[in-house]
Amino acid sequence: MRALRSGPTVAVPTEIPGVLIGNLDHRVEGTAMRALTWQGREHVTVETVPDPEVVAPNDAVVRVTSTAICGSDLHLYGVLGMYLDAGHVLGHEAMGVVEEVGPEAGDLRVGDRVVVPFNISCGSCFMCNRGLQSQCETTQVREHDKGGALFGYTRLYGSVPGGQAQYLRVPQAQYGPIVVPDDGSPDEQWLFLSDVVPTAWQAVEYAGVMPGSTVVVLGLGPIGQMCARIALHQGAGHVIAVDQVPARIAMAARHGVEVLDLNRTGDGDVAEAVRTVTDGRGADSVIDAVGMEAHGSHMAELAHKAVGFLPDAVAAPFTGKAGGDRLTALYTAIEVVRRGGTVSISGVYGGAKDPLPLIQLFDKQVTLRMGQANVRRWVPDVLPLLQDPADPLGVLDLRTHRLPLEQAPEAYRMFQKKQDGCIKVVLDPWA
Repeated sequence: MRALRSGPTVAVPTEIPGVLIGNLDHRVEGTAMRALTWQGREHVTVETVPDPEVVAPNDAVVRVTSTAICGSDLHLYGVLGMYLDAGHVLGHEAMGVVEEVGPEAGDLRVGDRVVVPFNISCGSCFMCNRGLQSQCETTQVREHDKGGALFGYTRLYGSVPGGQAQYLRVPQAQYGPIVVPDDGSPDEQWLFLSDVVPTAWQAVEYAGVMPGSTVVVLGLGPIGQMCARIALHQGAGHVIAVDQVPARIAMAARHGVEVLDLNRTGDGDVAEAVRTVTDGRGADSVIDAVGMEAHGSHMAELAHKAVGFLPDAVAAPFTGKAGGDRLTALYTAIEVVRRGGTVSISGVYGGAKDPLPLIQLFDKQVTLRMGQANVRRWVPDVLPLLQDPADPLGVLDLRTHRLPLEQAPEAYRMFQKKQDGCIKVVLDPWA
């Protein structure tokens, strides 16, 4: 039986063809759970909300045992509030135990221990059959001309309630959830299969990393940390990461990554430092694991913050049609990569009018690859590595904080401000 939580409820936004059917606010009165909700710019609270239920025949309900805070959640926390409604449940990195299944949930069974990919994908459409699950045509949010739906994100991606909660409704459960061993292993051995590991794996694949090659990773948040480790695992000869946060630098160094500390090497000196160790050419591959949160452009940062204070009716069209990003990391990637090299973008960008140095990209004959991770596409590659007792990717050395869900607001502030050595926070919904 589910635990019942009393108290005021917060309505959960629910609508997207192919994912959410009907209105989820019809549940039995008194059946409620605790969940982290967005309430405004840099304002999140843990509230009592209605329990999710099986609505569509291919749904499942998962009792969440661990859920993580992602750097993308900080975009919602501080920048993209114009696409959210008060009460929206956040979070797209979750795992737990299946509590209920619909009659068309495939082989999924009550009691299965599962990781839930952040993409909501059907596994059988044109895009899914081509390994592009993030572009799933069954859950695609056509109203906003976006790709497949995502858990815990904005109206642009379906307003699907997220996993920073005690329970999670999982649409397309016949395909999405990944069953993992229920053998007493810690959740952190598997949790990052929801996003971090496949996102980093795709970034390295898109970067065209070859044995012996030189790879530069910009940013050592959780994705950057894992990109650097995966590049080394795949045989890169030289992996150089760029960051300025001491805790991140120390973690990367533990895994054999050479780090350029921006506190000692300015942004303009990164390219020269890389050329010094690459016979003057630059890196074969550069991974931008930073995205729109890049430091270094104070005017762009002020513009981001200013838009965040505009009324939603003004801010949303402005961002969708004319918004810009802080592009310091991307400009650095283009400068650092060698001629004929590849830039892979895993950091999220949201601007519609970002200026790019096309003459430089064209002249250097640079290949650009990017996009949301297609989680299910990479599971056959990464799952054996997570099952390996030797932990070759070091997934057990990524989480720096495990806190009760009730402390999620404090965890968001700590993560945003990079305090207390915070790199990756995992929340326990039942602590």
